[in-house]
Amino acid sequence: MYSQQQNLRWEVDWDTADRINNFNRHYAEFAGYWESTSFLSEFKENIENESGEVTFYDSGWKGSPLFTAPRDRSWKDFIAESKKHGWPSFRDSEVDWDYARVLPGGEMVSVDGSHLGHNLPDGTGNRYCINLVSIAGSVSSNASD
Repeated sequence: MYSQQQNLRWEVDWDTADRINNFNRHYAEFAGYWESTSFLSEFKENIENESGEVTFYDSGWKGSPLFTAPRDRSWKDFIAESKKHGWPSFRDSEVDWDYARVLPGGEMVSVDGSHLGHNLPDGTGNRYCINLVSIAGSVSSNASD
């Protein structure tokens, strides 16, 4: 059974996270939702200075690392692509494949079964459009369980 962390990052809505992450294969947070959270303001300095990366953890109780971005591109490119498509958008080099999978049909899930989003490939390769509520967890000592 998938159990949700209680204190999610970036002021995301817990009820939305619970609804999207558990027993769901199709639904998503609304397009642009991630821009209404504190994510952009929290990383404003990184974005402006093109410095550092952020690790995104599963919102489930294990808090497994799922993505680290930006990698092999700038913050500006990561933010622009995410805004263009309405969801945080990751590329292959930003996925932690020890904890994330793509199912037939394109759904992306954590190895613990939570719904993350979908792979929507474009002209430059795989593009994973991911619900911020699904990756707003914190690192947990349970990640290796």
